[in-house]
Amino acid sequence: MDADIDELKKEVSFLRKELSRVSDEAEVRKVHHKYGYYLDKCLYNEVVDMYADHPDTYVEFLGSRYRGKEGVKRLYNGRFQSTFVKGRNGPVHGFLLDHIMMQDIVDVDPTGTHAWCRMRALMQAGTHKSVRDTHPRGHVQWWEGGLYENEYLKENGVWKLFRYRYFPFWHAEFEKGWSLTKENYIPWPTKTYPEDPWGPDEIIDQKMLWPDTRVVPFHYPHPVTGKRVFDDDLRAPNYGHDVAEAEPPLSLALPDGQERKGEGNTWDNEGSIRVLPELVENP
Repeated sequence: MDADIDELKKEVSFLRKELSRVSDEAEVRKVHHKYGYYLDKCLYNEVVDMYADHPDTYVEFLGSRYRGKEGVKRLYNGRFQSTFVKGRNGPVHGFLLDHIMMQDIVDVDPTGTHAWCRMRALMQAGTHKSVRDTHPRGHVQWWEGGLYENEYLKENGVWKLFRYRYFPFWHAEFEKGWSLTKENYIPWPTKTYPEDPWGPDEIIDQKMLWPDTRVVPFHYPHPVTGKRVFDDDLRAPNYGHDVAEAEPPLSLALPDGQERKGEGNTWDNEGSIRVLPELVENP
């Protein structure tokens, strides 16, 4: 009888942990989708409030990093809010900026306080012809495809955006499609804050726009073999050329001054390692 009770206790403990993990994964997924809905309608104040207050919080975007909550505000309340909606919080008539979030893979660590998510975004954007003379973008319509490899943090029991890495992978004007997209469709930041009042805190060597087709690194190993993808396989040489001639692989490395205390550890669920050991946050 005692043995049966002990076994039952172990099973209940296991099920409690699994329930917590599944619940946390669902919450992280919802946090990202809620972020997307706010972003669609240029509700940048609400977007900023979703970010963690932790000093290691940052957004990595277009070969640059916006660090800390102040850097996050500079990107959303400065660059985006001023450019798209002339400083207001919310949409303006005739401007479309929809983000379809999909193909999410969420992994929460055993502490239930840190998570990773890889997710794809498909953006439909542009202006209606009726605002062509009043909106600074004129009359335009375009597509954007991008990929997130994000981290999330639970602060005071609430899941928040932590380290956000968004790689806008390709752009296409609606009329011409992606095969005729000009290279470097979006201009790269060239100045940092405070020289640029809306600029990033640092510019990094992570520039990738179509027709560059390098792979954004995966936070997880292969689900069957347990192996990570080789760095050279993440690169994208010209057809028939040696990989050594290609741009170096992209990275999920942290900026200077940040560290992962759990680096090198492994944890798994259902017999599968969920996050690469070098990316484990907590000891």
